[in-house]
Amino acid sequence: MNRWIKRGLIALVVLALLAGALLFTGLQMEQRKRDRRVAVPAYSLAQADDAQALERGKYLFSSRGCAECHGANGAGHVFIDSGGLRAKSPNISSGAGGVVGSYGVVDWERTIRHGVKPDGRPVFIMPSEDYNRLTDADVAALVAYARSLPPAQGGPAEFTLPMPVRVLYGFGAIQDAAQKIDHALPPAKPVASGVTVEHGAYVANMCIGCHGPGLSGGKIPGGPPDWPAAANLTPGEGSVMGQYGDVKVFAAMFKSGKRPDGATVRVMPFESLRELSDVDVQALHVFLKSLPARAAGNR
Repeated sequence: MNRWIKRGLIALVVLALLAGALLFTGLQMEQRKRDRRVAVPAYSLAQADDAQALERGKYLFSSRGCAECHGANGAGHVFIDSGGLRAKSPNISSGAGGVVGSYGVVDWERTIRHGVKPDGRPVFIMPSEDYNRLTDADVAALVAYARSLPPAQGGPAEFTLPMPVRVLYGFGAIQDAAQKIDHALPPAKPVASGVTVEHGAYVANMCIGCHGPGLSGGKIPGGPPDWPAAANLTPGEGSVMGQYGDVKVFAAMFKSGKRPDGATVRVMPFESLRELSDVDVQALHVFLKSLPARAAGNR
């Protein structure tokens, strides 16, 4: 056999062995990472179940993505089925198959704000980084509303992840919410509702899971391969905000899911976004206009 062919075959075998070793190691690390325990101290959150809290909780549930993932009745459903990634949310009602039957208020708070289950393991896929800065009052309202949902039938979460995603997660290239959150941060202080930069910044916390902490967008970590990159919401290079100088145009996009030119915006959770109040949308617009410029994709 020609020595160059022989060397080439040996090189291919070595590369295959290395790839297999990396794959095996990545999958082992993925399992350990999903089974790890994240220490988050119990937080004493005052309960609230009055009419005002329930109304606020219903608004947050419908406008911040909870209903989009878990369903309006909380029973859970398949919310991603694309590119080999299939995600079914758990039943968070008190019905048969629900996963929150034993949850106390501290367990709800830890799950929502920190992405950590009652047993200390990380919650997978749920974007708790978007909810970490919810105020005590808003978390209490959200919990009160979720606990008030009528019993519905459903089951636990189900996830089918493409092999590359599992390996990347194992090696740390993709993070779960519990890794992204500074668990030592004290809860956010209340901000008065109004068309202000401060209130807009509070609303914009719901955007960081996809658009990144700096809101400059880029490829969404762990998303299906056919998902487009998240848009740059800052005024920097590649920004989409030039299309939305008028707040009315911005608000219309949230209601219709379409850009000013009529093109459909993909991936964004418009079932939730169209439920945002006028004040929240206008405040978000004011805040985004105040951001420093960042190049697209810097997250």
